[in-house]
Amino acid sequence: MDYSDYQQLSVTRNGPILTVSLNNPPMNPVSGARHRELSTIFADINRDDETRVVILTGAGEVFSAGGDLKALAHRLETRDFDTWPETMEEACNIIYGQMNCKKPIIGRINGDCIGLGASLAMFCDITVMVEDARIGDPHVKIGLTAGDGGALMWPQQIGFARAKEYLLTGDNLPATHAAEIGLINHAVPRAELDAKVAEIAEKIARLPAPGVQTTKVAINKVLQRQFDGLVEAILGLETWAFLSPDHRETVLAIRDRMERKKSAQG
Repeated sequence: MDYSDYQQLSVTRNGPILTVSLNNPPMNPVSGARHRELSTIFADINRDDETRVVILTGAGEVFSAGGDLKALAHRLETRDFDTWPETMEEACNIIYGQMNCKKPIIGRINGDCIGLGASLAMFCDITVMVEDARIGDPHVKIGLTAGDGGALMWPQQIGFARAKEYLLTGDNLPATHAAEIGLINHAVPRAELDAKVAEIAEKIARLPAPGVQTTKVAINKVLQRQFDGLVEAILGLETWAFLSPDHRETVLAIRDRMERKKSAQG
């Protein structure tokens, strides 16, 4: 499989282990072309006979801070909504792409993992996170629905009561606490991240691929039955919130505060 057309994602191979990296440090936001590439990469990997295990990570010291606030503010300010249906279709394809990819996906969460970044991590099969990082889905803080996967996967991982608390407040969790409650698999010191990820990836890669892949497919059949139709419905709710005046006013106010702070700092 040739991944050379991917410009917003860095794709590297170590034998049967493929690493896909969000490649726009320091914050690795997911929007525009990067969002489009994420909507197709997992379907391509699914057809890649060389790959047995996928590692999903971020360049630098942040996994992903989620959406690009400046790009979002510009879209809201100019009322450029023509591409929104395409964006929602891409969001569907990202979720279904990770879920339907028969190759196990290991989330190498090398730093803060926020918003859509957290959703990408939640749809990984195994997650290893540096213990000094945070994970959270603060969609509600900008007047949006946690619709790009948060409302679906958080209850699956930690139960409805805990998921509601974190999704309705938008609060971040330290990695160590996220591991304790089962939101992620492992929280490790930064110096041990690569060794832990490699240990898991290499162990899986050595196993017979048909058994590993059919086991993932079997487990995810449960999720597919629960999610079919819900993904689209929840993204519809996110669209409703996206078009609300509250969302627009909140995002523009945050953008303006960020610009004033940056101006004051020099």
